[in-house]
Amino acid sequence: MNVEGRDTAWNEAVRDIIEAGRRMDQRGWVPATAGNLSRKLPDGRIAITRSGGHKGFLNADGVIEIDAEGRPLIEGQRASAETLLHTQLYAHDPKIGAVLHGHSIPGTVLSLDEPGPSIELAGYELLKVFEGQSTHETSVSVPLFDNDQDIARLATVVASSLGKMPAGYLIRGHGVYVWGPDMPTALARLEGLEFLLACVLKRRKL
Repeated sequence: MNVEGRDTAWNEAVRDIIEAGRRMDQRGWVPATAGNLSRKLPDGRIAITRSGGHKGFLNADGVIEIDAEGRPLIEGQRASAETLLHTQLYAHDPKIGAVLHGHSIPGTVLSLDEPGPSIELAGYELLKVFEGQSTHETSVSVPLFDNDQDIARLATVVASSLGKMPAGYLIRGHGVYVWGPDMPTALARLEGLEFLLACVLKRRKL
């Protein structure tokens, strides 16, 4: 989808976000107005979903441009309340090119059910989808952070774990955050994490 008057890089970022939103919606990971998606452009600009829209029915108007601090560049536009959690990741690692946040049933239920500080994933072949993993004979920890409506305060809590979360993280009763160097990789990691969380939930039920 091209937006008249916008450059090719912007239009590609918008297209990536729209397609990712539809894919996540098809899998039930962004119900109602839940979730948010962003993509960094090669020149450092950030495209992110506008606050409040359904991610399965996005169009170009549902994606806005923000600066590195999360401020919309067009007056009157409003980014997601959780924009800071996206910009935090981009600032931490310049190689990150896309960030995805979804609200799946397995992620939400497990984040409330697990009393510990993380969910451990071990022995699964699909662990190899995450950065730095080359075998199923390993264990990956997915940190759990308590939900907080004060996003700046939540970002401060998350900060201490940056660089140590190859599979992303979970916010209790809320959802997952996953990222990658580009949108296809971020989507693959999100699908991998959601599959593994579903496996953990299924095993606990058994």
